[in-house]
Amino acid sequence: MMDEKKYPEPTVGVLIFNQEGKVFLMTSPKWQGKYSLPGGHIELGETMEDSAKREIKEETGLDIFDIQFLMVQECIFSEEFYKKKHFVFLDYIAKVKNTNVVLDGREGTEYVWVTIDEVLKLPLNPYTKNTILEYKKKFS
Repeated sequence: MMDEKKYPEPTVGVLIFNQEGKVFLMTSPKWQGKYSLPGGHIELGETMEDSAKREIKEETGLDIFDIQFLMVQECIFSEEFYKKKHFVFLDYIAKVKNTNVVLDGREGTEYVWVTIDEVLKLPLNPYTKNTILEYKKKFS
């Protein structure tokens, strides 16, 4: 029997801003309890933007809008991640009106709303940190 080929997994992550300009981050057991962007896998037949909306709704209860592409990152067998995986991260920025967060308890366990300057003082997974630094480079 032949081995089944394995491929990188395309995922979306979203840097979410509330109406006060604060950023949403959540701690994730998958990233050793470090703060991370919410997001997840793109399902077959789903656009990247639709995937971002769905994943954010599932993980946080938030409805995002004004979604803009920010960057691509490759994550190959990260030591910080709980499994040996190869991801292609498609990172976006978006806005939210309602800030009533309901975490699913599986992907995220705690959350914060912080300014873009305060966020770099938090224990971040390295890919979330890259996304924030890219945002600051492009928009600060």
